[in-house]
Amino acid sequence: MSGAALATREAVPLSLLVVALLALANLGPYLRRGQLALRPALILGLPALAGSWVGGSLVKAGLIPEVLQLGLFSVAAVTASWLLLRRDGRPAGRSGGLSRAATVALAVQGLGVGLLTGMAGVGGGFAIVPALVLLAGLPMAVASGTSLVLISANAAVALVALGHWPQTTLPLLVPLLLGGAAGGLLGQWLAPHLPERRLRQGFALLLIGSALLTGAEAWQRQQGSPLATERAQ
Repeated sequence: MSGAALATREAVPLSLLVVALLALANLGPYLRRGQLALRPALILGLPALAGSWVGGSLVKAGLIPEVLQLGLFSVAAVTASWLLLRRDGRPAGRSGGLSRAATVALAVQGLGVGLLTGMAGVGGGFAIVPALVLLAGLPMAVASGTSLVLISANAAVALVALGHWPQTTLPLLVPLLLGGAAGGLLGQWLAPHLPERRLRQGFALLLIGSALLTGAEAWQRQQGSPLATERAQ
């Protein structure tokens, strides 16, 4: 929500509401094509829900500074993009099973995604998709469809944990949803026509752009904080 110059307390619940609604709105075509992996979704999703509740509760208690919220997202987004560009997904076995190590890693990743969802107000798709591709060996299309279910659930849990509704920022909901819906329709049209590698590269570049914008916002807010002002004097 950097473009709207909102404080994090106002931006986080609004962001959670927007990503939950957009995820549900875009889920239909993936369900019709059967692009949903239930077992990886449960392995990653259940710890993510717990993490979302914990992260949202920490923010509600005022234990997570605003700059830290933005910084965590930036670091996580850069890491996820680097992994997508550097590594190939683990080929799934014929039975579609996961090794014990991959199962544990996926669950740990889910917990981390949930914490970031609750603390930074993001649906977690930037980390869920790479985790499903690299750890569960899912194709990008299946990982994307599966992530939409997890994103909507994580965002809803984090919003409840935060305990406050974005009443003052609700006028921004409509333009954000319209923009997101337009992007979703464009993505749904492009996805079947792009090779797997291009989808991963495009997703990684989007993450890098988001990380840079969020990192710049964190830096500006840190520079304008009372502590930074006191140090400069």
